[in-house]
Amino acid sequence: MIKCVAIDDEPIALSILQEYCRRYGDIDLQCFTSPIKGMACVKSTLPDIVFLDIEMNSHNGVELAKEMPEETCIIFTTAYSQYALDGFNVDAVDFLHKPVFYPRFEHAMQKALIMVNSKRGQREKRNTITLKAEYKTIVIDVNDISYIEAMDNYVKVFRRGLTTIVSQITMKEMESLLPPDSFIRVHRSFIVGLDAIEKFSNRQIFLKNYDRYIPIGRTYNEAFNNLYNIFKQRYNNK
Repeated sequence: MIKCVAIDDEPIALSILQEYCRRYGDIDLQCFTSPIKGMACVKSTLPDIVFLDIEMNSHNGVELAKEMPEETCIIFTTAYSQYALDGFNVDAVDFLHKPVFYPRFEHAMQKALIMVNSKRGQREKRNTITLKAEYKTIVIDVNDISYIEAMDNYVKVFRRGLTTIVSQITMKEMESLLPPDSFIRVHRSFIVGLDAIEKFSNRQIFLKNYDRYIPIGRTYNEAFNNLYNIFKQRYNNK
């Protein structure tokens, strides 16, 4: 879930952002017409992205941007294009000129997510991947993934205690997104998270908290050997 805050003294502008965020998906947005209350929320909750109007009745957005937490991505929203240069001078990710249309909003979000994922990796030392599912963009923590199953040109991503994600992507593409030290492909239709494995043989894998087993394909003997060596090493290191 991407945490966002929007600060704008125009309620209509905030309503448009709320609608766009709902449409984009996987965004938790808090809106404020008061810059003071909005900044207080930013400093207490440390959102990933802040949508910030530049010219408000009581405050200037460029000046507020200088008070933002260092790891917060800023997207300026304003009706006055002459402020664009000022916005980029404070390292804004993008500048949205009102009235904002959805394709332009989506482009700004895609740029911001690249930076968010990079900063999350540095700050939290965890890996995330971004997938499209049902016309929404979903950021997935790879630590939540138990296994992935192929379905033609789609994959089903099974997550611990969370909803299953279906995305139009090939297994080869999916495999390239995942950290190789945490996942292993054991079948043309299955990729398994190492931490999700309870026990295995040379033919099948049993997962924690699942009532099914994952087959090991006949052409994936190397995968079985890798599994054996990984778990043998883990046991010896205890």
